[in-house]
This record gives sequence, structure tokens and C-alpha cells, in this order.
Amino acid sequence: MTHAFAHTLKSFKAGGGRTGKLFSLPKLAQEFPKIERLPVSMRVVLESVLRHCDGKKVTAEHVRQVANWFPQADRTAEIPFVVARVVLQDFTGVPLLADLAAMRSAAQRLGKDAGRIEPLVPVDLVVDHSIMVDYYGRPDAIDLNMKLEFQRNRERYEFMKWGMQAFQTFGVVPPGFGIVHQVNLEYLARGIHEGADGVSYFDSLVGTDSHTTMINGIGVVGWGVGGIEGEAAMLGQPVYFLTPDVVGFELTGRLREGCTATDLVLTVTEQLRKHKVVGKFVEFFGEGTRSLSVPDRATIANMAPEYGATMGFFPVDEKTIEYFEGTGRTTEQIKSFEAYFRAQGMFGVPMPGEIDYTAVVKLDLGDVTPSLSGPKRPQDRIELGKVAATFESLFSMPTADNGFNQAPELLLTRQQLQRAGEGDERTPANPPTRLAAPRFEMEMEANKPTLAAAGALSVPAVVETQDITIGNGDVLIAAITSCTNTSNPGVLLAAGLLAKKAVEKGLCVQPHIKTSLAPGSRIVTEYLTEAGLLPYLEKLGFSLAGYGCTTCIGNAGDLTPEINEAITKGDLVCAAVLSGNRNFEARIHPNLKANFLASPPLVVAYAIAGTVLKDLMTEPVGKGSDGKDVWLGDIWPTSDEIHALMKYAMNGKAFRANYAKVKAEPGELWERIKGVAGATYTWPTSTYIAEPPFFDDFSMQPPVAGAGTDPLAVRDARIIALFGDSITTDHISPAGSIKASSPAGMWLQEHGVLKPDFNSYGARRGNHEVMMRGTFANVRIKNLMIPAGPDGSREEGGLSIYRDAQGNAEKMFLYDAAMKYIAEGRSTVVFAGEEYGTGSSRDWAAKGTQLLGIKAVVARSFERIHRSNLVGMGVLPLQFRGSATWQSLRLDGSELIDIVPDRGLRPQSEALLIVTRTDGSREEVPLTLRIDTPIEVDYYLHGGILPYVLRQLLAE
Repeated sequence: MTHAFAHTLKSFKAGGGRTGKLFSLPKLAQEFPKIERLPVSMRVVLESVLRHCDGKKVTAEHVRQVANWFPQADRTAEIPFVVARVVLQDFTGVPLLADLAAMRSAAQRLGKDAGRIEPLVPVDLVVDHSIMVDYYGRPDAIDLNMKLEFQRNRERYEFMKWGMQAFQTFGVVPPGFGIVHQVNLEYLARGIHEGADGVSYFDSLVGTDSHTTMINGIGVVGWGVGGIEGEAAMLGQPVYFLTPDVVGFELTGRLREGCTATDLVLTVTEQLRKHKVVGKFVEFFGEGTRSLSVPDRATIANMAPEYGATMGFFPVDEKTIEYFEGTGRTTEQIKSFEAYFRAQGMFGVPMPGEIDYTAVVKLDLGDVTPSLSGPKRPQDRIELGKVAATFESLFSMPTADNGFNQAPELLLTRQQLQRAGEGDERTPANPPTRLAAPRFEMEMEANKPTLAAAGALSVPAVVETQDITIGNGDVLIAAITSCTNTSNPGVLLAAGLLAKKAVEKGLCVQPHIKTSLAPGSRIVTEYLTEAGLLPYLEKLGFSLAGYGCTTCIGNAGDLTPEINEAITKGDLVCAAVLSGNRNFEARIHPNLKANFLASPPLVVAYAIAGTVLKDLMTEPVGKGSDGKDVWLGDIWPTSDEIHALMKYAMNGKAFRANYAKVKAEPGELWERIKGVAGATYTWPTSTYIAEPPFFDDFSMQPPVAGAGTDPLAVRDARIIALFGDSITTDHISPAGSIKASSPAGMWLQEHGVLKPDFNSYGARRGNHEVMMRGTFANVRIKNLMIPAGPDGSREEGGLSIYRDAQGNAEKMFLYDAAMKYIAEGRSTVVFAGEEYGTGSSRDWAAKGTQLLGIKAVVARSFERIHRSNLVGMGVLPLQFRGSATWQSLRLDGSELIDIVPDRGLRPQSEALLIVTRTDGSREEVPLTLRIDTPIEVDYYLHGGILPYVLRQLLAE
């Protein structure tokens, strides 16, 4: 077929004196003048649509639609976006690989060619989610942690090795190289690609991790999707999305002395959450944007999921070229990259008035102040000088107001604790069992800090002694972690300089505080060593624990049994401070209720201070070796000091040498892993990898179409959960530790797995038996069907109320209730509030929902990725209209529910909710069907996106 826009194929002068070819947007702009004022991110999307215009999946109308994008319009049309590549991390990548293997097995059972299931674009899986901080504060911590990682994950890594030989375009970056988004930024991203036909095109991607958006920092269009949508993309399906609004974010001015990129991104997150940018592109422009380095831009882009946007996009300019040079891209690559962007008329950060945006948000960089975010959400920014006061206020506030619902008299400030220690007294209003842990004496066993109880309760010890008392507000985890910040040399060098000054003044960190350094790239420790700063971090306990996500995703490792016991017995509100991007309840550690996001230098400062009850702006961080107070200003590095060391961080030769080892020297532990061979997987018995049931009854005929008189309706369903606002994918499908008493823990024990070998939910995502039992099993989730206690508090954990045919009610694990309903042939539904499914892209939050027999989720609003994942798994997402909520309907879980969608299943059409109460009364409420696009209708009618894609592949 003749390309409808073949006349836009032009030549351009590429790098190395070569002549390249491209589909020219300036040429297309002669027909569609609006292109010249399109947001830069939309022009990247337009080029993909233009290049892939085949008259079938992508039509000439699609090209016209994007070329004529209007800033303010009803968004009903979908865009078919074909990406250049796909990136995965191992927690989401392993279940994706299991799905691909299951699709091949299904094809084989039908007598079809299993080889048809093959990625059509490059796929890179970076192993970063599996390492845990079991050992810390010792020189060999990384060696010991990696050995444990390989011991725990051998079966998963063997499965990856099978995938590497079974699929031609599937590659793996082994454990120990870094975090997927930092590796993508520093190594995998090429900027542009050149096809076999000699046509150059923009780099673009989707990734099975919500923070894939970090790549937006170098002008690459990409975002996070669920694994199921990622599979479709790699198998040749366009990524379909509604034509977006594009919000322009104008940055002016410059950051003040002492402020960091972390302070900036926390401010941006707070501001954009208030602006409500969910499902929108955000594009940065203006003079302030031009002043930011690529690492600063990448930090902001990384947290797009936290401010709710699909992307946080930065156009390409001279700063991008500098970054490519500093990270070791070849001269020819860089010249071709720049030449391509200039040929497309897209080189440079736009200035005000040059682009038409849906709306414009402004921020003067000079207004940014040192900040943290927390203690439960990343958008809740707190100025540094208000952290202590905010914690004290939240301590006694209701849970509904983000508080901890504790009696105010149970909170002692650090000064009160010290006075209590001097007087050796407790008042009746402040009983020691609530205020402090048992007294502990430090013991060192094999250089790993452990605690042995001394038996008696004590008043808090003075900081300098080895007697330890744990109180409310105490920092128990301090982690320099996450690609959000460890990709940024400015804040890492700042942390090292602060540590150097602190050590030189005689400051230290108490050994019971779990400190760790886990950067997203080996380059980080290399430049910290070259700059002479790593030894000072190590002296404060920040020894290298691994190269991976660690604490940021809940892989902090456990606290000691004595500390855990003290926290639970005393119902203490203790804290973690980390340089991560998320701080949802129970994400960092199940027993730490307060979690604060901070820049790496502030992580070190709070580790020294030991408590969030100390105001670091008005109180000393600690006492030096000379007995004098040391203030934060005494140890905070200047921008000149940081800049003087930047030469060690941006060393192209070092980057090239490091990443050459991915294939040449992947490491002895990885080389020992052996996988089975063959085009199809043999599915050996394993508690890590099992054939998922999604294709058990697969046939070439879709299951829904034509079945019954009203096949789309949900009838006589029971409510299995009533949730409040901000239920995250961490709540729905936790990634962290597995409790022995949970359904997943009991299943593992029944299959011969001992508690020390449980690993985490994230590591066991290749086994549906574990994951469906772990759905809604977060230890902090509150099902509001469970009656409140006398004090108004509710039980936490994965609980539900099961009701039999006679209406008898019994409290049990939600999983057990779901299995009873499935056995009865009864559907179930979930009701929730605002921002349902906020957080990470994990597809198991939707897969687990489907396997529990839940047919629909009705919420006030949905986060983008999870809504898409629900549709992709054949679960109906529906949204309340106006001010309606499940609370306004007075639901308590005893009702029967009917949901009747539009018969044609038109996108965003009206659906009817029918509530039947125990007294026989009925109430009808209109809902909005959140199947948003025509392609999603097809996915749902096929039972989900994977059966849809498999039928297409096998029918060809």
C-alpha cells in the first residue's frame, strides 16, 4: 500500500558525514500549519503516527487528528502510538515473561506456531527490584546482599535465562548494574533510532514501571504501563491513549543557594497535584528550564506518577548534548542525534508564547525552599523548618486527615525526653511502655548490628551512650536510595560533602539506625570514590548495600526483632527518611508509620539527628567531638564545593567502561545461572514460576460476545470491600514482606517454604497462587466493611465480611471470602473513593483483582495506569457522578449489587448501579463507564488485552 504521506519522507545530514532519511514534520507542517505551535511532546507522537501510517492500525485520519491537535477540546479520540522499544524491571518483567511463555504454551496446545509470539521491538529487562538490605553498615554488605539475592531468586533468574535464548529481541541487564530508569538514562537510550530501511526516528518507549517517565528528561516520549499493556506493545500493538491535554510548566529564575533538585521536584509535585494533571502531558519550558541540567530534569520527570501526569517532558537542547557527552555516547551518535532534532525543527527549549498549551503553570525557582514530603504521601510537602511541628500536629490527628490518631500526651519532644532522662522519672500520663522501647545494648555479631534486650525499661539514653531507647518520631531507617535522586550527581556529591564535614566535626549516627547507600548505577560509587567522599559516608553507616531499588520499593530488609517488638508493643510512630519517590503506608517497612522523602544530604542529616522531632533549622544537628553544638549550616555544602567535584561524575570513559561489562563481564553469580533451552517453557514445579491461568480455556472465539441476553451486566454481586481515598497499588498488591499468618504465607508453608525463604511478594509475581492470595493483603489496608472499634479505629490487613445466602456474616481474610463467593458462582465488586489505584504500574493489582472474581470496581476517580490495567484484565472500572459516593449511598456491605453498562459498551457511556438492600428496597444510581477508548471495548469483549492480542497473532 502507498504511504498516504510518502511525500514527507526527506533526507537530512546525519552524523559522520552521512545522509539519513526521516519523515519530516516541517514538510507536513506545510499542510498542517498548527504543527509549528504544537507542544514538542505531541510532535514526537505525531512523527510516530506519521511514520506508521499503514491505513490499518494507523490511518491518515489519525495523522490529521494529531497534526490538528487543539489545546482546549473534548478528548474522545484515541491515538495509536507505536513505540520504538520496551523496558522492564524484574518484578514486572518476570510475570510478563511468564505470560509470553503461557501464550506460547496456549498456541502449542492449539496446534499453532508458538514462534508467532515474539517481541517485534527491542525489549530490555533490568534486574533491580530483587536485592534487599539484609546487611548494612559494613564493608562487605553488598557482597553478602547479592549472594542472598541470587540464593533467593535462582529460579527467577533461570527463567530469565530461558527467555534470553527463547526470544530474539529480549535482553537482560543482570543484577548489580543499577536501577532500570537510571540504566535507561545513562546507557539504553539512544536518542534516535535508524530502521533497516534507513529511516531515522525518535526514541520512544513504554516501561512496566511507573517511573519510566524519568527518560522524559532527555526528550524521549515514554511512560509507565502495566505489564499486560507492555506485552501488547512489544508484540506489535500500538499503545492506544486518549488525545491528551498538554499543560505547559514555565520555570523562571534560578534555584537559591542550598536548595536541591529534590526540593524542586517535591515543590513541583505538590503544585501539579493541586492543578490536577492526571492523564495529561506536562511539558516544561522557559528560561528556568533552560538553566536546569539533565540530571535535575530527570529527577523532575521521574516523579510524574507522583504528580499524576502521564509525562513530565523536557525538550532537547544543549544541556542534553552535554549529558550525552558526559555519559559516554559516541561522537557520531551525538552528532546524528542533534542533526535529527534540528532537521525536525525541535532543538531547543521553547520560550513563552512559542507553543500553544492547554494551560500554563508557573514556578519561580527562587521560591523553592529546602523541603521533605510525608509522612504518608509524596505530594504532602513540608518546609524543612516545619517538619517537627507537622509531625507533632499529625501525631494526634485522625487517620482520615493523614494523622496517626494517637493521644497527644503520648508524644514527647526530644527536649522532654532528655529532661526525663535527667530526672529519671515518668509521669503517669506518659507510661514508659508507650513512650519507649525496652532498653537495648548494642552487640556486634559478625560486624552486623544486632540488638539484645537488657530486660528492663529505661528512660531514653543520652545520644553518646550505647543504651538505646526508641520513641515516637525516632528515625530508624535512613536510606540514600532510588533512581530519582541517585541519578543526580549534584545531590549525591552534596551528601558526600555533608558526611565529610560531619565526620570531621565528630558527629556520628547511632548504630541501631538502619543506614544504607544503594545507588541506581555503579558510576555513583565510582565518582564518590574518585572524589574522596565514599569513606566519610561509610563512617556514618552509609556503606554500599547494593545497586538496586532497595528501600524505595520496600526492600529495606527487616529491623531487628527487638526493635519491631518495641514498636508494636508501644504502638510507636517511628520514621524512615529516604531519598526515594514514594512513601505510602507500609511501603518502606510495615512497622514504620511515618516516612519522609528527602534529598540525600538531608537523609544523612536526619540520620545524625536521629529524630524528626528536631527542627534542623533552629536546633543543632548534634554535638561535635569538642562538645559544641553543630548546626546544619555548619556542614551543608555550597554549590561551589559541589561544582568543583562534578568533573568526577560526568566522565564519558567511565560510563563506557562500566556498561561494556553488561555483556562482557556480567559477574560470576550471573554466569553460574543456567536456564532451560527451547522455544516453549517446560513449567517445572516451583513456588516462584508457574503457568498463569489466563489462557487455560483459551479458544479463538471471544468469550463475551453473543453470550446470553445481557452478557455485560453484573448481577446479584456481593460487595467484597469498601475503601476510602488514595488506595494505592501497594495497598492492592503489596511488593514487600509476606506474613507467615497471611493466606500467601500459609500457602508457601504448605508447599515446604520456610519463613526465612519467603522472599517478597514482588519476587514471587511469577506465581499466581502467591499473588492472588496477596491481593488486598497490605498490612495497612483498611476495609471499611469491618466495623470500627469503640475508639473509632479499624482493623488493618486484608480482611472482609463474607455473607452467605441467608445473609449470615463472618469476618475472614478477603482471599478466603473471594474463594467462597467463586465456589458459589457469585460475582463480587469493590467500592472506593478518590485516586483509586494511585502509585506504581504493577499489573498484579489488576490481575489479582480478576483472579479473586471481582467483576467491577466503582470509585470516585481512578489513577491512569490502574484503570487501564483493570480494563486490560476484563474488570469493569466505573466512576461515580457528581457528589455521589458509596458513603452517600449508605453502603455497608450487606447489599446486593447489579451493574448494567450500556449495551454497546460505548466509551465513557452511562452505566446503571442498582443497590438492593436487605429490606428489599432498591436504589438506582447512574455511573460513568471508564472504558475510555474503542480499542479498550475490544479488549474487554475479548476478556482482556492478552487474549485479544493472542487471537490476532494466531489468526494471522
